[in-house]
Amino acid sequence: MERSAGGVVFRRVEGGVRFLLIRDPYDNWGLPKGHLEPSESPLDAAMREVTEETGLRALQVLEELPAIDWYFRDRGRLVHKFCQFFLVEASEGDAEPQREEGITACLWCTYEEALTTVTYDNAREVVRAAGLRLGMDGQPGT
Repeated sequence: MERSAGGVVFRRVEGGVRFLLIRDPYDNWGLPKGHLEPSESPLDAAMREVTEETGLRALQVLEELPAIDWYFRDRGRLVHKFCQFFLVEASEGDAEPQREEGITACLWCTYEEALTTVTYDNAREVVRAAGLRLGMDGQPGT
C-alpha cells in the first residue's frame, strides 16, 4: 500500500472560478499530487506537492476532500494506492510545470472544462466534490 496527497487548486477570477490541471509525462491531465515523505502528514505532503509541481506559493487550504484509491503494477508487484485531496485556493502567481518531474503543462480551466479534460474518472470525482464545496451543483454546464 502506498499513500499520497494532493490538491484541487482553484482561483477566483472575474466571472467565476478556474481549476488547475497538470499534464503528466504520459499526456494525462490530472491534479497535483505525490508521495508522503516519512513522518509527513497528508496536508503537508499536499501543499509541498502542489508547490513543487506548479510553482504556486500563495496557497490556502480550505478543507479536506474525499480520498481516492486505485491499483497498479510496479515492476510486477500489485500496489494499492490511496491519495488524500484538499481544496486549495491559489490567490496569485503563475503556474509553471515541474518539467524535471515530467509535468509538461499547467492549465487553468473552468469547472466544466476541468470535468471534461481530466483523464481519470476518480480524479474527476474529486473535482466534482470541489465544485460542490464551491457552490456548483456538480454537473457540467452549471
